[in-house]
Amino acid sequence: MVRQMRRWAAVLTGTLTAALLSLGTAGPATAAPKPAPAGVDITGVGLSEPLRLRADTQPTHVVAVIDQVNFLGRTGQPTGPKAANLGPKYTVVVLVGETPKQTYDLYPKAVGGPRIHRPAKQPDGRKTSAGWFLGRLSMSETLRTAGVPLERQFDTVSGGVGGGERVLPEDTLDPAKDLDEALGELQRLLLLNVAVMLTITVGLAGIALLIRRRTR
Repeated sequence: MVRQMRRWAAVLTGTLTAALLSLGTAGPATAAPKPAPAGVDITGVGLSEPLRLRADTQPTHVVAVIDQVNFLGRTGQPTGPKAANLGPKYTVVVLVGETPKQTYDLYPKAVGGPRIHRPAKQPDGRKTSAGWFLGRLSMSETLRTAGVPLERQFDTVSGGVGGGERVLPEDTLDPAKDLDEALGELQRLLLLNVAVMLTITVGLAGIALLIRRRTR
């Protein structure tokens, strides 16, 4: 069963790699050969040496990392966030066999959400357009799970594009604060009801007194 799952993962990885290599490239269409086993190399902050992931030994991680960049269109934004807002940079190189084919710069901690930069210069020599793209919300956790030294995030939504900060504000994660606010609201509601009842009672008493005086 384990071997069968690995074979399926390797096939999926190869398919993702083939689809990825067909994006953002120019040139005459040719018959696609059978895809070779894929892999990814990751370098960046906190990694003393490249993190090498291969489909035959770590197919799940390879598929997950490639999935972070396989949705990019041909054209991205010409400019990205300011350098001070990008956070740590991780360069992902997609390989077919041991041949580098595509490279991307990932910024999982960028202000306003994860970002991806696709350089115009690619390792396989093909022409493509440089551009900035919104990354998936799961970028940080995907890289962390693959071995990149990033802090664990518990409140990001898996999948999706854009957004890298907390999906829920910090104060909404405090149940004690929520309880205090709920009790405070209940207390204010009870006081308001008491005030309304007193106003009605005084009003009725005044009307009764006025009627009594007129009937004398």
